[in-house]
Amino acid sequence: MGKKLVVVESPTKAKTIGKYLGKDYVVKASMGHIKDLPKSEMGVEIENGFLPDYRVIPGKEKVVAELKKAAGKTDSVFLATDPDREGEAISYHVKEEIDPVNSRIKRVLFYEITERGVKEAFSSAGEVDMDRVRAQWARRVLDRLVGYLISPLLWKKVKWGLSAGRVQSVALRLICEREEERDAFVPEEYWIIEATLEKDQNQFTAKLSRKKGKKVKIGNEQEARKAEETIKNSTLKIVKIERKTKQRKAPPPLITSSLQQEAYRAFKFPVKKTMQIAQRLYEGVDLGEGPVGLITYMRTDSYRISPLAIKDVRKLIKEKFGEDYLPARENRFKSRETAQEAHEAIRPTYVNLTPESLRGKLSPDEYKIYSIIWKRFVASQMKPYVYEETKVAVAAGDYTLEAEGKRTVFPGYRKVTGESVRDNELPALSEGDVVNLVELKLERKETQPPPRYTEASLVKELEEKGIGRPSTYASIISTLQDRTYVYKEDGKFIPTVLGQIVVKLLKESFPDIMDYKYTAEIEAELDKVERGEKSWQDVVSHFYSILNKYMEQASDKMPAVTQGIRTGLKCPACGGELLLKRSRFGLYFQCSSCEYKAQFSQLIKKAISMKCPKCGAPLTVKKGRNGEFIACTRYPECKYIYQGDEEDLPCPKGCGGHLVRRRGRGGRYFYGCSSYPDCKFITNYKPVRTKCPECGFDYMLKKGKKLICPNCDYEMKYEEG
Repeated sequence: MGKKLVVVESPTKAKTIGKYLGKDYVVKASMGHIKDLPKSEMGVEIENGFLPDYRVIPGKEKVVAELKKAAGKTDSVFLATDPDREGEAISYHVKEEIDPVNSRIKRVLFYEITERGVKEAFSSAGEVDMDRVRAQWARRVLDRLVGYLISPLLWKKVKWGLSAGRVQSVALRLICEREEERDAFVPEEYWIIEATLEKDQNQFTAKLSRKKGKKVKIGNEQEARKAEETIKNSTLKIVKIERKTKQRKAPPPLITSSLQQEAYRAFKFPVKKTMQIAQRLYEGVDLGEGPVGLITYMRTDSYRISPLAIKDVRKLIKEKFGEDYLPARENRFKSRETAQEAHEAIRPTYVNLTPESLRGKLSPDEYKIYSIIWKRFVASQMKPYVYEETKVAVAAGDYTLEAEGKRTVFPGYRKVTGESVRDNELPALSEGDVVNLVELKLERKETQPPPRYTEASLVKELEEKGIGRPSTYASIISTLQDRTYVYKEDGKFIPTVLGQIVVKLLKESFPDIMDYKYTAEIEAELDKVERGEKSWQDVVSHFYSILNKYMEQASDKMPAVTQGIRTGLKCPACGGELLLKRSRFGLYFQCSSCEYKAQFSQLIKKAISMKCPKCGAPLTVKKGRNGEFIACTRYPECKYIYQGDEEDLPCPKGCGGHLVRRRGRGGRYFYGCSSYPDCKFITNYKPVRTKCPECGFDYMLKKGKKLICPNCDYEMKYEEG
């Protein structure tokens, strides 16, 4: 029997699979895609049914030659690229290239790279799935049409180098509209009244919740003081006690989007980093005796689990945690209608390989990702978390205070996830009991604007709206940042002025293309193509007819910087609207009503929101040897330069200055004294408004998982909240 060639994407995957296949197989890596649309031209034959002109990627000629040479020397070829659209397209292009030298080609699908998974794949070898390939063609062609038709229009109307993307631009719209909501938000005052109550020397807290039986919201200090007086002068009597036993069912195993969200929530890992680590765990990690695939395929939207994996995890739960934690039958979870049920959820390939057993064998980041995958999978097949909730209503005149308590009855799945179970048991109380008022606190608060998106919340929003697919989220987020349409501050996305202008122009000129619902419908159409229910050319043709219609209108009607593009930004001098214009020196802002001008900069929004603290004149953006900075428009009469936001926290050097948040040359933020250069105190650590228990200093600095006092160097453990 002759040798067989197996083609995968990466050397790591090749090494892992080669370990299981033995000497009769030759495993080669394609190093990702070997073909793509050309970079220098459209690469789509619009008049010929939108056929994509795939060509060998420059630099991949040597890889293709090696694959052809190996195929010519073997009896048969197995294409073992990833089990998704991109993997299917890679297999198809490899097949195209090697078919002339060896036509005995089969397709195998690895959902897990283990001895069992490899054997199952080879026992059910089939053909390249052309429906899946055509779905990839459709997505690639759609994205190319948007990029190569709309992007040049933006170059002409605004500036060279801008880009538009079918999904990327819609994701940017989400971020920009959230910023608009925040800008338009008007905070409302409200007051929280919290009482510390006592019964038989046992204290508990209760919050004001009702007035005359109806829910109450205290909107100003006058109302708050009136309620305070009433409560203080009333007999506080327990009028109702309600106890309920509740449960929270075990969460489903992780899929691509929930893995990305969990990794961000737990470790602040960017989506791209999470997927890179998961890819390594899937392809194989060397545990001392060769590489082992530790997780199943990580690009999935299905909650399906194989019966064998269910059997293994139920056995582990019984042995490790006891029969009390094992439900009578397996827990089942319903996937979205669009989910690919051929895939499993993300799970460990060997559930007996606990995170603890792999500590030291994995890198710290690999250990973190493997841990959350393992824990979530085991937890998904455990009994619910059961707790008793107690609500106590305390009457105080016309007002009612409410206290809540919680007691864990059975930890259930939380035994493995490690989620904190904060019990807050109330003392023994009975209806009719009179309790004493120990303390009454009044706290003024304001409603907060909707939060900016983090990577996790953006992924969640995209998934809920059906925009893009989990496998595309990492590239979407990277592109938005690479194009300087958004930037991150404290882990949250803020649109740049350029990003907001691009979204504004695209929404006005391409309303359907930028519509959330229509973008989701296109994704659903691509899924139909993959299932063989729709022609890929019909999907592309319909999209192109809409795009082409808007292109004809936009060429004439889209505003251009030569006439001035409305930005929505207010002039700091007169309140008029700033227009974006272009001269031979580049882009700049010009007021539509006065002579105010400012060079184009992402700092402009910050500059025009402030006045010079020395003379009251508007601020503007200037460029110096070290880059852009904000300064007074009356320079050189007024030489004020903005140094950063003051934190209203004293300099620990005792110079009388305050901490100022600044951005360094590398783009990183740091804190320094506002009295610079007289005082040169700086720190890279974030101030936390917690008084030092040693010396009473106003704040401490967060360094990793510790808080350090900048005044006396006292250290203490940092805890959230």
